[in-house]
Amino acid sequence: MASPSFLVSNNTRIIMNIVPAVSSSTSCILSSVQERKSLLCFPCSNNSWICKQGVSSNISKPAFSSCSSSTLNCGDDDMVVVVEEEMDKIRRLQNGSDVRGVALEGERGREVDLTPKAVEAIAESFGDWLREKTANVFLKVSLGRDPRISGEELCAAVCAGLARAGCSVYDMGLATTPACFMSTVLPSFTYHASIMMTASHLPYTRNGLKFFTTKGGLTSLEVENICERAAQKYANSIINRNGQSNSNVIPEKVDFMRSYAQHLRDIIKERVNHPLHFHAPLKGFRIIVNAGNGSGGFFAWDVLEKLGADTSGSLHLNPDGMFPNHIPNPEDKTAMAMTSAAVLQNSADLGIVFDTDVDRSGVVDSAGNPINGDRLIALMSAIVLREHPGTTVVTDARTSVGLTRFIMQRGGNHCLYRVGYRNVIDKGVYLNKDGVETHLMMETSGHGALKENHFLDDGAYMVVKIIIEMVRIKLEEEDIGSKLDGIGSLIKDLEEPLESVELRMDVFVSQPKHAKAKAVEAIEEFRNYIEQGRIPGWELDSCGDCWVSEGCLVDSNDSPAAIDAHMYRAKVSDEINGKCYGWIHLRQSIHNPNIAVNLQSTIPGGCKTIAKTLRQRFIEQGQMQTILDTSQIDKYLST
Repeated sequence: MASPSFLVSNNTRIIMNIVPAVSSSTSCILSSVQERKSLLCFPCSNNSWICKQGVSSNISKPAFSSCSSSTLNCGDDDMVVVVEEEMDKIRRLQNGSDVRGVALEGERGREVDLTPKAVEAIAESFGDWLREKTANVFLKVSLGRDPRISGEELCAAVCAGLARAGCSVYDMGLATTPACFMSTVLPSFTYHASIMMTASHLPYTRNGLKFFTTKGGLTSLEVENICERAAQKYANSIINRNGQSNSNVIPEKVDFMRSYAQHLRDIIKERVNHPLHFHAPLKGFRIIVNAGNGSGGFFAWDVLEKLGADTSGSLHLNPDGMFPNHIPNPEDKTAMAMTSAAVLQNSADLGIVFDTDVDRSGVVDSAGNPINGDRLIALMSAIVLREHPGTTVVTDARTSVGLTRFIMQRGGNHCLYRVGYRNVIDKGVYLNKDGVETHLMMETSGHGALKENHFLDDGAYMVVKIIIEMVRIKLEEEDIGSKLDGIGSLIKDLEEPLESVELRMDVFVSQPKHAKAKAVEAIEEFRNYIEQGRIPGWELDSCGDCWVSEGCLVDSNDSPAAIDAHMYRAKVSDEINGKCYGWIHLRQSIHNPNIAVNLQSTIPGGCKTIAKTLRQRFIEQGQMQTILDTSQIDKYLST
């Protein structure tokens, strides 16, 4: 049978292939060979057709029996939104192992894409995926959220989606991301899975979802699978116009945060084992908590104060989804500076900074020194290596050479790995399975996971470890009769880079969906340039003896992890500045159309020298200007 032609309103004739529609035997899919678009066409009683642009999962299986072979005429009034583009919007909500998007208007140049309908489709797809992974007929899923103002509406959509998948929903209300996972393992709760509604430190206009089972957080590939399912559901809801949410689903309310706080208190009491006041081991300590108006205020009220600590002078404990004071982020300079000032003003023993959903943290010592990034990894390494001598510490590949020396000097092994907290944690899990004892996995962003705590990145648990060490040092001071300078003394010999810079290069694309491919193209060309010796003195960093090769990109063991983002790190040397005076790390963003460029140097002006070489030897000579926007690099070089 000959393929019919399709006469569009501008009289351009396009040859179409016909295959059956997904949803109805009385319709067909017309796939444009020329434009690679599809139209779902429904026959009408008057021999006319109503056509909707869309796609079918069966597009590769032609069957002509149910479709007319005549010329089809569709006017502009019959056309609807391109379903394929709507499906791409759902797919692009994936952010590695999370889902993130714009939930509210207010961002210049960004449209709202994390809508209630999109969230409902994603939640239903998670429920479907979960049902396939478990033999349980009666699935229980907990749900938490941070204080973002879009949270309540989107949580209602989550409840509706999970209900459509046959799951019972348990609403924890304001919660933290680590608490959501812990609700799957703590006795008397043990839900089959959990969802946290949060976008971490991003602006109030954003929101997102994080997924957990009893095994931990989902991988990037698993979230990709769920988003693909959701895209199909979303497309079907547009085609069938049956996308109305069941907003009447009422979940069961549970007060899990009280039990989670009790869990943290018990850990501190038991491990400190204070000789004088077991139930108040923090008596006499003053601790400042800066929750950034996120979900972390509970730590001051329900953990520290109930253990005897004085938390007066704490900052921004009340939840406020507009985040009016500063970005809730332990990497944020304002957050750390305000906490340092509060520690000094109140003569506190410790300051704590949480991000919005408390899966990350940073601290400030009693002298007001901020401890985040490499310093925080060094502090946690010192604590963990005292407990587990010789253990391996996994970090992302943006950490300094000085940190590697710090870990090795204390008898540990340092495994540099791909950027991304899920990558770092999963690497630790795999190393332990391979018989390599690995107790700590940390990213420079403040994500930190411990083997003893389910390999969970829990900012509150990490602070618990630091508090226990602080009390231990205090008790030791009393025993020896001299001052040891608190937790800051543990990292006093950490060598820090003289310079550290992060820049971004936007990727020029006509459509956002092409950004990933273009970024990968540029980063792979960067690798080729170095391997071919076209940038003298630059060498791909093998990341040490840690079963990782090719610049932190590919595992060389028997079960390599899937690649979620392409990246390479190169050591930099030259005749003037000497051997390995710095490094450069290029990384494809998994959500935004850009490439991150991280630079570190041990000499003055080293980062500018590296950036200038990148600009001249790679971007200009490689004619990358057509792909990459170097305005940030140019501005940096001109200052």
